Amino acid sequence: MSPTTPAGLAVVRSRVRHLQQEAAGAVLRRVAGPDPAAARHAIHATPGPRWFHPDSPIGRVHGDASMFVGGIRALLLQSLHPRAMAAVAAHSGYRGDPWGRLQRTATFLATTTFGPADDAATIVAVVRAVHARISGTTPEGEPYEASDPHLLRWVHVAEVDSFLLAHQRFGARPLTSAECDEYVAQAAVVGRALGAEDVPTTLAELHRALGGYRPELRSSAAAREAADFLLRTPPLPAPVLPVYGLLAAGGVALMPAWSRSELGLRHRPRVDALLGRTGGRVATSAIRWALASAEPVRLDTIDVVPPPPGVIDRPPARPPVAVAR
Repeated sequence: MSPTTPAGLAVVRSRVRHLQQEAAGAVLRRVAGPDPAAARHAIHATPGPRWFHPDSPIGRVHGDASMFVGGIRALLLQSLHPRAMAAVAAHSGYRGDPWGRLQRTATFLATTTFGPADDAATIVAVVRAVHARISGTTPEGEPYEASDPHLLRWVHVAEVDSFLLAHQRFGARPLTSAECDEYVAQAAVVGRALGAEDVPTTLAELHRALGGYRPELRSSAAAREAADFLLRTPPLPAPVLPVYGLLAAGGVALMPAWSRSELGLRHRPRVDALLGRTGGRVATSAIRWALASAEPVRLDTIDVVPPPPGVIDRPPARPPVAVAR
């Protein structure tokens, strides 16, 4: 059958789609573990009240395939804070075990968004305990502590902005303006639980918070190494690289223009339009198919309860480091 005939073209398109879906499934297994369906079922189907309803804005954003693009953008943006990046480079083990770290992050997001309230409180306590043990100095001699509320706030606002921006660009159901504000307010619950302070609760506050960090953000050797690792030498098998490459291109396309030169990334509007926007949609569509194949069983009724005061108001394990402005 000739590939130039209508029937031949249909076969080619079908094969390409199959390869995309297979690669998307492989990417999903890297993030969610070898059995994504079982992992999702354990979080979504376990009885008990939740911090958020799955159909609320935070559930829609964090449950969408656009999170893969948003996650790459968040990691690139977060790396531009030298003290935050120094902590990641020295303590996260992202080079030695990148997928283990990514799976732990994905589990945290899924548990706090969709899991039972008790499980959400437990995983927050685990992360806070890990943060309490992380401290050091940057190559320039600046001290850092992972429990520093100012650094936690930076990580929080970079993530929330990235997840929301990717969802509005590539998500299946973009949020309204009011829902964007609600998403930021819901995400603030988790940010405060982790120890961040003065977290934004509206989209306008989020944008102001990001702008306030701009004087502190700059390139570093560790940031450029992380960008190279994420974008040029990701530890992935060859069949997965095309889908991952499109996701990464989508993440880069959403980066602020000033940040690209800091990370050694060229600003190419035409390439962004083709790979970043079109390619990002293709890749998220394939990931969305893979997610649908692992769709969890949902509870018939879901009660929503706020985190107990002790979760949010628990003081840091040690005094925060003073921040030089």
